[in-house]
Amino acid sequence: MAEKVMVSIRESTMVRPAEESTPWDSLWLSNSDLAFPPFHTSSVYFYRPSGEHNFFDKGVLKQALGKALVPFYPMAGRFKLNDQNGRVEIDCNAEGVVFVVAESSSAVDDFGDFAPTPDFLTLIPTTDYSGGISSYPILVLQITYFKCGGVSLGVGMEHRVADGVSGLHFVNTWSDIARGDLSNIKPPFMDRTLLRLLRARDPPQPAFPHIKYQPSPQMKPSDNMKSTSNITTSVDAQKWFGTFEANLVMRCDG
Repeated sequence: MAEKVMVSIRESTMVRPAEESTPWDSLWLSNSDLAFPPFHTSSVYFYRPSGEHNFFDKGVLKQALGKALVPFYPMAGRFKLNDQNGRVEIDCNAEGVVFVVAESSSAVDDFGDFAPTPDFLTLIPTTDYSGGISSYPILVLQITYFKCGGVSLGVGMEHRVADGVSGLHFVNTWSDIARGDLSNIKPPFMDRTLLRLLRARDPPQPAFPHIKYQPSPQMKPSDNMKSTSNITTSVDAQKWFGTFEANLVMRCDG
């Protein structure tokens, strides 16, 4: 890529779930989710022009996004700190996700073999973390239209909310809704029961036998100590015999 990619933002809106009846609750995060500082996992998808008149129509995409956020309602929430246990949770308050529409004078072919470069950062909305965990959106999206007719979709998804498989599940659901194909829509699995059962207890309460929590074994009676010591000494002595020592003992015995 010879020239720096120039991107102009044309529109930036907050898209909320299309239905107001999405659950307003909190989702518990596991310890592994909280092991790293906040950051958005970024990915960029490129699409060459298809020739259709409604190719990547921003109105269709925005409407479909609102519908996709109904089953994926945690994406439209924010993080919050639980006052009782001090843990970070997802507050499903339907504040929405960032949806940016941009244009670029570059072409899709200008990205060559699509090796990651700093230019890719212009295709994904930036996130400001300075305002605290409740200030920034969990999901940010950007549609960039290139002069060649191609389009890129930039996705920034908070890593504590979804992994790669879950993130792609959301993108595919959004795509299916935009195309009008509702036959393959599958809601995400958000049951936190297992995570709560596996969480560490404070204080620890082991519910199964474990050698670490068993009492120390009883000492053997004193009248057996001598014979046990002799056996141990004999066994230990044999352990140190190599081939040379063993042959020497056999010759002496013979």
